[in-house]
Amino acid sequence: MPGADRDSRRFVARAVAAVAAAGTVGAGLAVRAGADGAFAKYAGSALYTVLLCALVAFCAPRARPLVVAATALGLSWAVEFAQLTGVPAELSAHSTAARLVLGSTFNAPDLFWYAVGAVGAWAVLRAAARARS
Repeated sequence: MPGADRDSRRFVARAVAAVAAAGTVGAGLAVRAGADGAFAKYAGSALYTVLLCALVAFCAPRARPLVVAATALGLSWAVEFAQLTGVPAELSAHSTAARLVLGSTFNAPDLFWYAVGAVGAWAVLRAAARARS
């Protein structure tokens, strides 16, 4: 059954994306626990986009690596630019979850580090796709 094989591949792709998301959260927590200053901040920014890549890949397991990375980068940038409105800061003041997801203040260098995370995730996704074919 060709459909069953396709469903199996999607299941595996989603499982890998879920494990990657959990591993990325773990890496982010480890960076925050073991480092501080600029390194921790910008590693966290890059990992934020890597996490979004994993979540996009989970939601769209057949998406091409470039689409996954570009979508995650676009979402990261949208969240960062939304911080210019003050809405994320207001939400973050009342919710830890909002603070973790939306941040609170715009920081232009984050835009670069989001791109670094997207490129890194794209490279891993592309290598994995090539290995499967």
